[in-house]
Amino acid sequence: MKLIAQMDAGEFPAGPLAVGNEPVAEIIEIEFPTGRLRLLSPTDCVKDRLSAYYHWQDRQCLEQAVLVAAENAVNFSEIERWSEQEGMLKEYLNIQNRFSQIKDYGNQ
Repeated sequence: MKLIAQMDAGEFPAGPLAVGNEPVAEIIEIEFPTGRLRLLSPTDCVKDRLSAYYHWQDRQCLEQAVLVAAENAVNFSEIERWSEQEGMLKEYLNIQNRFSQIKDYGNQ
């Protein structure tokens, strides 16, 4: 129980829900017989993973961002705009080639 209480306090800030310095743009809801599941949009999920990569150089988070983008429709121009707002445009441009191998990269 003690571990759960610590994790709850550390992992879920009071809000509002944000990615970097911006509020989350869209929450996706999926209904199940047991209740409703609320999720980040794929674009906000990629931004969340990139935020961890940008701020802590966590390469695993970069890999997660690439995997999410490879399997979902992601707005790359929004990710580039957000990266610039976060002061990380140079870093985004350095890793942009990781996303360029994704089929829909140039279409958004």
